[in-house]
Amino acid sequence: MSSEEFEKLHEMYRSLYDELKVIPDRVVRSQGEEKKKLIRVFDERIGEAQEVLQGMEQELVGAPGSFRNPMSSKVRLYHRDLARLQRDLHGLHAGPGLGRSSRPGDNRHGVYAVENERSAQLQAQRTLLLQGTEVLTNASQSIERSQRIAAEIDQIGTDIIEELGEQREQLDRTRDRLVHTGENLSRSRKILRAMSRRVMTNKLLLGIIIILELAILGAVVYLKFFRR
Repeated sequence: MSSEEFEKLHEMYRSLYDELKVIPDRVVRSQGEEKKKLIRVFDERIGEAQEVLQGMEQELVGAPGSFRNPMSSKVRLYHRDLARLQRDLHGLHAGPGLGRSSRPGDNRHGVYAVENERSAQLQAQRTLLLQGTEVLTNASQSIERSQRIAAEIDQIGTDIIEELGEQREQLDRTRDRLVHTGENLSRSRKILRAMSRRVMTNKLLLGIIIILELAILGAVVYLKFFRR
C-alpha cells in the first residue's frame, strides 16, 4: 500500500466531487442541449469518481488497520455522497417543469443515473464484503497462530514431564547410593568401635604387663642387693 498513491487518488476524488456537486444547480438553470451536455458530463464524472474510489479501496487492502478502518469508512461516505448527487440530479431531471419531456435522450440519462446509483450501492457492498473477508482471514490466521502456540506449549509440557521423569530416576539412584553409603558408614563405625575397644584392651594388657615386669624387676633387685 502506497500512502502517496492513496493521497493522489484522494485529491483526484475531491476535485471530481467539487466539480460534480455544482452540476445539479447548473442543470436547474439550463435548458435544451446545454442541459443534456451537463448531464453527460455529470455521468462521465460520476464514472471517473467511482473508478477513483475503487482505486482507493484497492490501495487500502494492504494498509495497516489503524489507517485502513477510518479511511474505509470515509470511502463508504464518498460512495453515499455520489449516490446522493445522482438521486438529486435524477430528481431534478425527472421533476415537474424540468424533466417532463419524454424524449429518449432524457430518459436514457435518467436510466444512467439509476444504474450509477445502483453501481455505487453495489460498490459499497463490495467494500464491506472485502473488509469482512479480510477480518475473517485475519481471524483465521490468529486462530492458526494460537493453535501453533498451543501445540508448542503442549510439546514443551511433554518435554518438561519427560525431563522431570529423568530427574526423578536420577534422584532415586542418588537416594539408593546414599542408603548404601549410610550402610557402609554404619559398618565403618562398628569396625572403628571394635578397633577402639581392642586398642584399649591392648593398652590395658600392656600396662598390666609393664607393671608385672616392674614388680618382677623390683623383686629381683631386692633379692639380689638387699636381702643377705
